[in-house]
Amino acid sequence: MAKLKKKYTEGASRMYTTRNRALKKLQVSLQDFRRLCILKGIYPVEPRSRKQANRGSTKLTTFYYSRDIQLLLSEPLMQRFREHKTFLRKLQHALAKDDLTRARAMDRQRPTYTLNHLVLERYPQFGDALADLDDALCMVFLFATMPVGAEQQLSQDVAAECRALAAEFQHYVVHARALRKVFLSIKGIYYQAEIQGTPVTWIVPYQFSQRVPDDVDFKVMATFLQFYRTLLRFVNFRLFTGANLAYPPALDAAMDDGGAGLGAFKVAARRVEDLIARNDAGGSEELPARSDADGSEDPAVAQRMQTLGAKIQALVASAPAAA
Repeated sequence: MAKLKKKYTEGASRMYTTRNRALKKLQVSLQDFRRLCILKGIYPVEPRSRKQANRGSTKLTTFYYSRDIQLLLSEPLMQRFREHKTFLRKLQHALAKDDLTRARAMDRQRPTYTLNHLVLERYPQFGDALADLDDALCMVFLFATMPVGAEQQLSQDVAAECRALAAEFQHYVVHARALRKVFLSIKGIYYQAEIQGTPVTWIVPYQFSQRVPDDVDFKVMATFLQFYRTLLRFVNFRLFTGANLAYPPALDAAMDDGGAGLGAFKVAARRVEDLIARNDAGGSEELPARSDADGSEDPAVAQRMQTLGAKIQALVASAPAAA
């Protein structure tokens, strides 16, 4: 006699899962589940038959792929979120007992996490990151011009980082002469640049005082911004190193305070190929040495950079003989 099949073990009911079943399986809150889905790039789907996917029920609900929820079980961020909740509970307990010494010590040991592994996971190739760079640039440029406040989920450090990332990307576009189109609209200024054959389009708001709307969920936007900041740091580093530029670029504080804009950045090249080319030229061409933010040159670093080219060239010449 053939073995009887159980209901809802194959087909659409197995391929899709509801949000409530996902929360029960992951043992996380709805807020943490939304953050995980945004950071991991998991979005709701629409099955062909909602009744079959919902195991015979016609109730309106949100569906996800079961394999995506299964991947979240092994996500390291889930453990980081749990550690952060435990930390907040202990911190509130210390504050409730008016133990300020313990609260300050705990705050200095606040658990942190990074999203570097998510960027490498979602964009295994650099071209994939460039193709998805439009939304990241729009979000970063938007928060770079927004007022700082608790309602906007925007701190002073995050706003400063957004302005720095936006200025670094603009610096690369100017250096590489990659700008192709500019369009003025009522929303802002649209820019389009061609980076390694990929068109990248973003919008920059006008420098006016902005009225922050009340019907926008800034918590969701802050989660997107957290991931986009990490992505743009990776992209800027790759673009600068590929263009033979030092990253992060040196910034002249005096010129920046004077409103120089992108002119406050200093262009500096740092690659081994430059040292070898200088050594092949007989040392007649001076190599730009690393300088501090105030423009002063470090003599020790300059001396090491002058001798490094000769050492590398000697190692390259002796490699065939050693083989």
